[in-house]
Amino acid sequence: MSPTVTAILLFIYFAILLLIAYITSRRTTPDAFFLGKRTASWPMIAFGMLGVSLSGISVISVPGWVLTTQFHYMQMVLGYVLGYYAIAYILLPVYYRLKRPSIYSYLQERLGRVSYKTSAALFLINRTVIASLRLYVVASVLHALIFEQWGIPFTLTIVITLFLIWLYTYRAGIQTIIWTDIFQTSVMILVLILTVFYVAQALDFSFSDMVTQITASPFSEIFEWSDWKSPSHFLKMFVAGAFIPIVMTGLDQDMMQKNLGCKTLRDAQKNMIVYGYGFIPINLILLALGVLLALFLQKQGLPLPTKGDELYPNLATGGMLPPIVGVLFTLGIIAATFSSADSALTALTTSFTIDILNIPSNAKHAVRIRHIVHLSLSFLILLLILGFRWLNEGSIIGALFTAVGYLYGPLLGFFVFGLFTRWRIRDQLAPLAAICGPLLSYALSRFMLMQWGYTMGYELLIANAVLTFAVLLLLRKPVHIA
Repeated sequence: MSPTVTAILLFIYFAILLLIAYITSRRTTPDAFFLGKRTASWPMIAFGMLGVSLSGISVISVPGWVLTTQFHYMQMVLGYVLGYYAIAYILLPVYYRLKRPSIYSYLQERLGRVSYKTSAALFLINRTVIASLRLYVVASVLHALIFEQWGIPFTLTIVITLFLIWLYTYRAGIQTIIWTDIFQTSVMILVLILTVFYVAQALDFSFSDMVTQITASPFSEIFEWSDWKSPSHFLKMFVAGAFIPIVMTGLDQDMMQKNLGCKTLRDAQKNMIVYGYGFIPINLILLALGVLLALFLQKQGLPLPTKGDELYPNLATGGMLPPIVGVLFTLGIIAATFSSADSALTALTTSFTIDILNIPSNAKHAVRIRHIVHLSLSFLILLLILGFRWLNEGSIIGALFTAVGYLYGPLLGFFVFGLFTRWRIRDQLAPLAAICGPLLSYALSRFMLMQWGYTMGYELLIANAVLTFAVLLLLRKPVHIA
């Protein structure tokens, strides 16, 4: 597909986002940037959140996972559902009771100011790195499809992408994001369904043929029971799947900011449960697409790619499939680029403005401050993306979940300590726990590998949280709270 056609698609898509931003930002108030107007219904918020969570990394990487881990990822997806129930009935009541834009203010009330600032800093580091990683993946594809062919350097591609995101989010914030998420999720789901249809058509499969071939394929094995040392063992992936949404959604200002935009706590809980179940069909479609693409390569007598991340992009844009598949892939990547990055940038702005700078959401000068923060964070993300491009090694989605294990573990440890104990801690030493948890979990993973040949996978997140919790116990004061 020509770069001109791709650029036209990008222009039309961006024009729609800008129109949504204009409509949603009319008669907005300063604090609407952080919490919206609490007018969106929970089904719409749940639907829009799916697109944000999936992101371009899922679109590119999950189909390719079938080449190395079959359908084992579904074991984790099943665990997600349990995690979303925990968010709905343990964390959301706490957040709604606080009635504050930042979820981390709970720790100030429970453990102290330093614990609060530490948790907010953890989120800022975590989300900035992960948002940059996600944007790097999809921006690289956009660069190859459009800008590189026009002689535009990668740095300028990122600047253009971030500028477009900044342009439609800087004014209305979460009020705009809720509605752009709905549009972008609709595009992503439609793209995936149509792509599966056209790839199956290229294979001369009817719907029943497609189901039969996918089911019979060795790539479609879901459960791994035999090797307990394997990172894909069912118990490891299911338990980790239950904890990952707790930290990546329940303890993440980005995702919780949308839930706090629901009208009532009950609506927010329904939103969270439905949202959790929504991952099952969408990830099944992504994995099924991966099997179909692998079958297509085998039919053509071509080798499978050595990197799973190359499976979908290479076939979609390589000219072997119908041109419409390339168009759909491009639309999906564009939707993923904006849906994950715009949401993260808004949440990072909220957290830094309120948690770090202590600017009240309704203060007169809050608008000016958050505009500066919004722009500064965009520049920071630009620098991180350039760093990822310089490294450019390994599976991107694997790197993402490894980062989650190390970066989100301390947050989980802090919240578990606050929710399930009645101890206070020596608040000024809270950063020590945030540092020791990841260091100790890394040392544990190296020890288990060297001593028993055991490779820690997604359970690293749980170990990290447990070790952070243990350090907090050592820092506790010798009195209970009232």
